[in-house]
Amino acid sequence: MTTPRLLHTMLRTRNLEASVDFYTRLLGMRELRRIDVPAGEYTLVFVGYGDEAEHCVIELTYNYGKDNGYDLGTGFGHLAIGVENAAETCAKVRAAGGKVVREAGPVKHGTTVIAFLEDPDGYKIELIERH
Repeated sequence: MTTPRLLHTMLRTRNLEASVDFYTRLLGMRELRRIDVPAGEYTLVFVGYGDEAEHCVIELTYNYGKDNGYDLGTGFGHLAIGVENAAETCAKVRAAGGKVVREAGPVKHGTTVIAFLEDPDGYKIELIERH
């Protein structure tokens, strides 16, 4: 029997290409696969830092005609990505047109350096410095 593991997190997007660009060009992930299902009126794009067989990835879901977006709700918090230098990553994302919503600095009441970005759909991405 295989050990259970987290496979992916699904995020709905109102502009698939803008989201793919954000996660690949700005955050350095790779587009791993794309599935267009016209009969179901949706397209899925899986992005990540490594092969799905060994790494957790993000499934970006575009439902045809949902260009006005979705209510993000209050239950979802954020995605977290380990980076070597949060300040440098923020600078790179900002220079490329991305949105930084919390500059790199220590977490409240702690020493771990974090920062927050926002993707084109408003989802928050936490950067956590990992040395």
